[in-house]
Amino acid sequence: MSAGNASPSDLEAEVEALWERSEAGLTASDVGRAERNILDRFLDALEAGDVRAAERIEGTWEANEWVKRGVLLNFGLRETHPREHDGVTYHDVLPLGDTRELGERGTRNTPDGTVIRRGAHVGADAILMSPSFVNIGAHVGDGTLVDSCDTVGSCAQVGESVKLGANTLVGGVLEPVERAPVVIERGVSLGAGCRVTSGFVVGRDSVVGENTLLTPRIPIYDLVNEEVLYGRLPPERRAFTRFVESDVGEHDIFDGGAYKPAVVATDLEERTLEATAREEALRQ
Repeated sequence: MSAGNASPSDLEAEVEALWERSEAGLTASDVGRAERNILDRFLDALEAGDVRAAERIEGTWEANEWVKRGVLLNFGLRETHPREHDGVTYHDVLPLGDTRELGERGTRNTPDGTVIRRGAHVGADAILMSPSFVNIGAHVGDGTLVDSCDTVGSCAQVGESVKLGANTLVGGVLEPVERAPVVIERGVSLGAGCRVTSGFVVGRDSVVGENTLLTPRIPIYDLVNEEVLYGRLPPERRAFTRFVESDVGEHDIFDGGAYKPAVVATDLEERTLEATAREEALRQ
């Protein structure tokens, strides 16, 4: 769907005005047809990919605050109703997204537990395996795989041709509105069981080993540029979890030193070439 005749800038002005009214005391019981129309057109624009919760500006991902406010308005200015899905009654302020157009875009979603919430964008030629969940405000790019037991959180931005391994969590950051959400740039491959949270940015074409936790609180030891980073993994890296010595040191409760998780990032192309050379040697 599209946002109708309103441009993104017009829609932004309407959402901001509605936000001011909600701050002044507007509640769900006060909402009429005009307000619901704004909320619905906003969700249509999210689903179409016409507006996004974050965008890259001069190399840095920044939150679109008005978009995140629009998501919050759809929670605060709607009432909870009982709804039906596949014979199950659930209670929410929003229905699930309309998936009838997915097939026309070459996108597949398997039955029995593939849930796309209203206001989420799923691109063309994507694959969603069940059970998986894509929340409101999330953006899933063209050709991306969302594997079994994956969650794409509210406002998370997942680029094109990304592979999310099974049981992967891509956290969402809805509040505060000025904070950028989790971003997985194009071409990234996340191994099974990965967790990406708290506005972390995974750079394009990187490969992340299974069960790796990426969060701003855990250091990234980038061996390519020989620096310690927080909150982002540079593009074209191969990353995996290791444990380094903790500041806690020895303690009466346990024997020996204490260790904390860290992530080590190496050059993707170099490691790939090494693996290829080993494979050729084994075949010979």
